[in-house]
Amino acid sequence: MHPILASRRRLLLYLAAWTPVLGLLVYVSSAGGAAPKDAVAVFWPACIVFAFVCLSPWQICRIRPLRLSQLPELLVTFTAAGAAGSLVLVGTATAMAYALSRPAVLAPGVTGLLFGMGVLLYLFSTGLHYAVLAAEASREAERNAAEARTLAREAELQSLRNQLNPHFLFNSLHSISALATVDGARAREMCIRLADFLRSSLGMADRESIPLREELALARSYLEVEQVRFGERLRVEEDIGVTCEDCAVPPLLLQPLVENAVRHGIAGLLEGGSIRLAASRSGGAVFITLENAFDPETPPRRNMGMGLAHVRRRLEVRYGEDAVVLAGPQGKIYRVMLQFPCESPRA
Repeated sequence: MHPILASRRRLLLYLAAWTPVLGLLVYVSSAGGAAPKDAVAVFWPACIVFAFVCLSPWQICRIRPLRLSQLPELLVTFTAAGAAGSLVLVGTATAMAYALSRPAVLAPGVTGLLFGMGVLLYLFSTGLHYAVLAAEASREAERNAAEARTLAREAELQSLRNQLNPHFLFNSLHSISALATVDGARAREMCIRLADFLRSSLGMADRESIPLREELALARSYLEVEQVRFGERLRVEEDIGVTCEDCAVPPLLLQPLVENAVRHGIAGLLEGGSIRLAASRSGGAVFITLENAFDPETPPRRNMGMGLAHVRRRLEVRYGEDAVVLAGPQGKIYRVMLQFPCESPRA
């Protein structure tokens, strides 16, 4: 079905657009001596019939796309169709003129002009149909491209999550193994806390986003696991703004950062140290800062930056240029700063 026929409002607007054509025909007929009201009575039914005739190129245009190599053949086809449609216009006007006993409306020369206008109007309608189809094809291509970008983005995010989870689990099991040789009771407690953490995190990993408060709870749960191992050597400080807790974040965004803070910071200090986690909101942006003590003279471990690289890439994929990740040492403190838009988890 033609899109115009699918909506009453579109059909009425389309028919109204033929008013200037009717006015032109009435003017030409009146110039030949016919009364304007007689011309209106004869030509308005003819214009309505021809308006529907001019919708016929729709199916032909869909079947035969406009190509430069086929332009002469298409021109002949549509000119012939326009001539046939124009005969319908002339025939309808003639039938109305004689039915209403108003033959003066079709004065000498008016019929020929009416036929020529019909052919031109039909060709004009054909051009409009091709333009509409080209616009539709362009919009469809944009939708497909946007859908492809979305699918690629989701696939990359899922791939990043799949890479991150085994890495975290391996490091946790390695910590439990090291602790088991020293203190079996604490190793068992760490296993229990790790099980609780995994139970919470695995249910969230498949979600595209979670509220920041849930992500902070996961980070605390992980730190509780490590505090069993490090005891008083691991101290945690928090400064969390209430206004940012409802903002959406990718699941397990902070976990690799706090893992790095423990493994590559606190673990290298005999006396231990503090991890400070701060979050705030300013306008439409969320700011998260993670600081940890570390020994600047300790050589960096292999794959130390993998977790940070995952965080940076996940934020880039999700937020593009609106995401900022800054990381580096400042004296004996290593600081990571994240900035990204505050979005609703429902969105």
